[in-house]
Amino acid sequence: MNENSISGLTEEQAKDFHEQFKTTFTVFVVLAAVAHFLVFMWRPFY
Repeated sequence: MNENSISGLTEEQAKDFHEQFKTTFTVFVVLAAVAHFLVFMWRPFY
């Protein structure tokens, strides 16, 4: 375990985790936006 890290990850592991997190988060946001758009097209709220 890395003594200088709060998470216990090495810098390389932290960078790998961050890249995967960014990818997963982006996919989640895109899918949520598409779902919201489709619901809006089905039942507009205005």
